[in-house]
Amino acid sequence: MVLSWQIVRFQLKETFAIAYGNYTYREALIITLQKNESKGYGECTSIDYYHISLVDFEVILSKIKSQIEKQSIIHPTEFYAFLLQLDLPSFLRSALDCAYWDLFGKLEKKPFLELNKIDFTNLPDSSITISVDTIENQIKKIEKSAWTKFKVKCNHFDEKDITKLLQLDKSLALDSNGSFTKENCYWLENNEVVSKFAYLEQPMKPGSDNYKVLHTNKFANWMADEDCQSVSVLKELQPHYRSINIKLVKCGGLTPAMEMIAVAKELNYKIMMGCMTESTIGISAGAVLAPFCDYADLDGANLIANDIACGSEIVNGKINLSENHGLGIRIN
Repeated sequence: MVLSWQIVRFQLKETFAIAYGNYTYREALIITLQKNESKGYGECTSIDYYHISLVDFEVILSKIKSQIEKQSIIHPTEFYAFLLQLDLPSFLRSALDCAYWDLFGKLEKKPFLELNKIDFTNLPDSSITISVDTIENQIKKIEKSAWTKFKVKCNHFDEKDITKLLQLDKSLALDSNGSFTKENCYWLENNEVVSKFAYLEQPMKPGSDNYKVLHTNKFANWMADEDCQSVSVLKELQPHYRSINIKLVKCGGLTPAMEMIAVAKELNYKIMMGCMTESTIGISAGAVLAPFCDYADLDGANLIANDIACGSEIVNGKINLSENHGLGIRIN
């Protein structure tokens, strides 16, 4: 098995504005694992608020390259156990795990869905992100869009803006990226009209036990994002969050995500398969787990102007899963 990688800059179609800042491009580390003529691909993005440095990842990859290349072709769960021994950051572990699943499926000549006996007859529609802007501009974008589900970003609490959104006859979710206060959350979860939002994602900054003021038995369907990065926290979050956003790079890849989904279902969570601003490589990996989920937020590749891959597609919110082997990823 041969390991290679490259850093790619993806230009965004328009400025991506969220509470953490404004972004015009994303840099991604693209991992390639090759055996004979088959190639598997994985991806992780540089996210400043997660303190992710792709240059640091390149240094790590250079150090572990020989260890990875010595590995024989084993089942992906066994390969993941090997990755855990390397003590890698979750973003990098995810890119390697996804690349291996893609390679393994191509070598076995089977799609990921077949390898894992996943019934994909029922798929949620994906939302499209509406960046931070004036409420007037956000509403215009929503009304012009061919998508049917929307995740609206905000960077502060504004009761008038929220009221205007709730007056729309659209399927909306609200994502404040941690910009709300405890007082804001109290207002939201005790206001019955707020139940019209599909979910309210990561209302306060992660850490400091902020989430403990949230309640699952109120009107808001609180969804954990940064507060929920591994299976180990699910039990603790249960009284406070009704839903969780699973992103492969947060939890470490497809292998741990499947475990996380199984445990979350046992605890009666609603589950969303989310993404970063990723190319079709990262989106194709996340999309194969959408059949297990209640919500999907897999619009990443739709936000970039220079995608480099083909695979599963999200068309106006409809998830079109690739039927090709592995994760169905091909570099253009």
